Amino acid sequence: MPVRLPPYPDELLSSWINRHASFYAVPPLVVLRHCLPHAPSLRAADLDLGNDEIIRLANMFSSEPAVVRRMTFTNVAQSSHRLIATRPVQCCTNCSPGCSEPMPILRSQLLGWRITCPLCGDQLRDPDGSEAPCPFHQYRGAALRGQTLLDDEAERGIQTWTSPAEIAQLLLMRRIPRPIPSPHELWRFRVLGAIVPDLDNVVATDHESLPTPASPILPLHMRPALLAGVAIVERAGPEMLRMLRGHMMGGNRTRFTDSAENMIARVRRSRASSQMQLI
Repeated sequence: MPVRLPPYPDELLSSWINRHASFYAVPPLVVLRHCLPHAPSLRAADLDLGNDEIIRLANMFSSEPAVVRRMTFTNVAQSSHRLIATRPVQCCTNCSPGCSEPMPILRSQLLGWRITCPLCGDQLRDPDGSEAPCPFHQYRGAALRGQTLLDDEAERGIQTWTSPAEIAQLLLMRRIPRPIPSPHELWRFRVLGAIVPDLDNVVATDHESLPTPASPILPLHMRPALLAGVAIVERAGPEMLRMLRGHMMGGNRTRFTDSAENMIARVRRSRASSQMQLI
């Protein structure tokens, strides 16, 4: 390309392509397909590019393959893909590229497991730069540990005894508290509330249901509760998952139990395999 715009630190690939498209006054998908004719969408390019595709894009933009790869989520663990938003869900006022048009989107703006900026460590804010009061300050230490666990799994493929991303999904399943509340209140109770008791009252006050396990990205001011829950379960170990199933009933309990036991079985197989290698 005759004119190539330098990427911002941590800029998302689709954002970089979009800025070139704006410069050349063509649709962004046209720029992408100029290099990759069969690319289905910019979102797909952000999530999954092969080595050959990365090399071709790097050549087109006179860049290095490693630079292009870092702009994508190609190396992010599959288990963490549900925690990648489709649009910016947060921003860092310290690292924001400013007021250029079109506004660059940073990769970290889509990471639903973060509460601090991976570039500078500052507290993330809502996309408009505002900061909603967080009702879970007492869990900050555990939340930061949960963020590290999820970040290690997603970005570096590091797990402890199980997948933190899978723990997060289990904690967002519905639970039935005792005594059983009236039917019109059942929407607000999740397994996470059995670990972070403040959660139930916060959800009731906000009158906003939490996301489902299929899309486990919480609003930024609520996210520390989930991150803390992940850290607490990870530290307690498999038996805590078995304890938590007692907070559920019916089909939900069956689904939770099956998922939890599959996670625990994988741990046992991994340990057995490691022991065999030592013999």
